Amino acid sequence: MTLRPLLLAGAAITVLAIGGTLAFAPWNAPSVAQAQIAAPPPASEARQVPTSDTQVKLSFAPVVKSVAPSVVNVYATRIEQQSQSPFASDPFFSRFFGDGQFQRRPRESRALGSGVIVDAGGVILTNRHVIEGATDVRIALSDGREFAVDVVIEDAQTDLAVLRVRDPAGTTFPAITFADSDALLVGDLVLAIGNPFGVGQTVTSGIVSALARTGVESSDYEFFIQTDAAINPGNSGGALVDLDGHLVGINTAIFSQSGGSVGIGFAIPANMARLVAEAGVTGTAIVRPWFGAKLQPVTSDIAASLGMAAPHGALIAEVAPGGPAEKAGFAAGDVILSVDGLAIDDPSAFNFRLATKPIGQATALERLRGNATDTVRFTIEPAPTAGADMLATIAGSSRFAGTSVRQLDPALAEAKGLPYDAKGVIVTALEPGSAAAQMGLHIDDVILSLNDVAMDTARVFSDTASQRARTWQIILQRDGRVTRSIVSG
Repeated sequence: MTLRPLLLAGAAITVLAIGGTLAFAPWNAPSVAQAQIAAPPPASEARQVPTSDTQVKLSFAPVVKSVAPSVVNVYATRIEQQSQSPFASDPFFSRFFGDGQFQRRPRESRALGSGVIVDAGGVILTNRHVIEGATDVRIALSDGREFAVDVVIEDAQTDLAVLRVRDPAGTTFPAITFADSDALLVGDLVLAIGNPFGVGQTVTSGIVSALARTGVESSDYEFFIQTDAAINPGNSGGALVDLDGHLVGINTAIFSQSGGSVGIGFAIPANMARLVAEAGVTGTAIVRPWFGAKLQPVTSDIAASLGMAAPHGALIAEVAPGGPAEKAGFAAGDVILSVDGLAIDDPSAFNFRLATKPIGQATALERLRGNATDTVRFTIEPAPTAGADMLATIAGSSRFAGTSVRQLDPALAEAKGLPYDAKGVIVTALEPGSAAAQMGLHIDDVILSLNDVAMDTARVFSDTASQRARTWQIILQRDGRVTRSIVSG
């Protein structure tokens, strides 16, 4: 099967390489003022299946009426380069028609997705892949009104983006209320609302088919809700709601061979989406926790060797020196079984649970060490930030002018898939057209050595790269491979 985002780009389906009161409420976390979140039903109101034809014929119309105004269409305009003519490299055609006839010309393309209003002041949550690379983004409400919006957050780690209406002109927008997605159960009825294939706002119904799905997208936090509610290209960023009209997820991807729905769709849980939306409303940066350890799944063989009845949990393979995990007493070989009483099936589940916790909160992690289990109190910490002494930017007439780098530390090394003790400086930015860009440096290159001088710190890189030299011998690591090259000064 092919994984497809729920995005309509022009007439073709793109294949995946998808100021007011915020309607949230605290759940073991501080929130913005006047926040509220839908509470799960009390135990006395247990879920019930229909017991008569009358109950089966009940309508979803009241739920749709309350929620539909909060779901918008998102229109993203991109400027793309047209494909070059096949005759461009032919000297015969170039001679008679001129090279200018075959230059790549920009063209405008439009993509269509969906979004959800999360704040009455005009803040909208959608998928990042809906608006990625867009030069102009607009939204249309269910009543037909259109507004230009600014992109205030693009979060590649979750494939979420936050938009803000540029000129609300005193309009109060109908904001949706977030549910606690951890209260969702397999078999719960849900509705998907969006704009599939650009036909207009559409509502479909289904059930929650599965929870905590992984291997769906190449995002950092894979923990998707699976549903059989029909969702299609164009639904990206739309709402998945429960029968109380509360948001339980953001529709983001489908499995499909044809491009249309086959009843296997995926949504980002509301508890993750809520954190990104909150940052967009308050105008703050997204700060995520850092555990400081590399994890791996517990296989059947590992489970048997540890005396576990079944393989589950996240096995610590390596601990970062001086990181939060080491400070809390964790070591290689420990297995994390649960976070605040919520079972952990694999590393993706642990990463998701940790990412939805606020910085500074004390969390209970159930640990298996040897044949005994215990509970470790773990305080959520962010990854360390880089001080001025760990950053460098080269300017002037240097061969490396236009390069910005950051000195590697354990947290950054982990994020880039490198060993905790990795040395060197990593390229974080390149000025377009600069000497460094023309030389062939890439963002995320790890520069290990210049003219036999080890680049252990940003200061050493700055001092070395600012010098003049007839030639430069550069040793760097790119995509896991170490290469050596010599360029002129």
